[in-house]
Amino acid sequence: MTELERVPPGVDPSVPSSARVYDYLLGGKDHVAIDRAVAEKLLAAAPDARLVARANRLFLVRAVRHLAEQGVRQFIDIGAGIPTSPSVHEVAREVSPACRVIYVDNDPVVRMHAQVLLADAPGVASVQADLRRPADVLADPHVTGLIDFDQPVVVLLVGVLHFVMDEEDPAGIVAAFRRRMAPGSHVVLSHAMAESDPEAIAQLILATANTPAQSTFRTRAEVMALFAGFDLLEPGLVPVQDWRVPGDEEPIPLLEGRPHMRVEGAVARLRTG
Repeated sequence: MTELERVPPGVDPSVPSSARVYDYLLGGKDHVAIDRAVAEKLLAAAPDARLVARANRLFLVRAVRHLAEQGVRQFIDIGAGIPTSPSVHEVAREVSPACRVIYVDNDPVVRMHAQVLLADAPGVASVQADLRRPADVLADPHVTGLIDFDQPVVVLLVGVLHFVMDEEDPAGIVAAFRRRMAPGSHVVLSHAMAESDPEAIAQLILATANTPAQSTFRTRAEVMALFAGFDLLEPGLVPVQDWRVPGDEEPIPLLEGRPHMRVEGAVARLRTG
């Protein structure tokens, strides 16, 4: 099978996809030449980008497992990306088979793979939608048919809000989901930081300008503002490789010294009262 045979009709192989670039960094197979070119430019400036991508994925796994262990049974994975094992529903259902999961992404390649993966998975669904239109996500019949917003829900925004430009109001997007959350709900969020290596930031911005993979690197204060209305769980907003690493998990051998690409994440509980 050629790479283009894995891309659904209507996908422009000359335009990079953030989901496919991430898939390449994670060692996947669902990407085309333009995605690899963008990733290689990033790797040239930030040789630890693959390791940071892996750390970001493990952050998601640890956060999902922790919240499932705390009793939350509903998860909405926004900007889910191309399915990677262990997936959110696999991790959550190791804790409780009652967990329900919605995957949301605007990339048709993601939708195609999710449909195949989830064909026989009750309580799990995939939606092709854009997080920039949260009202559409929240009104989608797959979402409303599976998620009970009167009960706690986890909204996962892992490695996705840096693809939302300032003028697209990332804080407003988070707030739209927050307003639908019941007490006991959480948000899991990670973001590329402005404290990353300036050359890495410049290379990525240059390679993705005016494409769907264009990124915004935000300061710690700007990322913290996205958690308005939530209380961060310990240890707060930290590099993803440092968030609640269990003793039996092998540390990711990040490059010595200051990482070229810095991604920080946190888990936060809906503030009530």
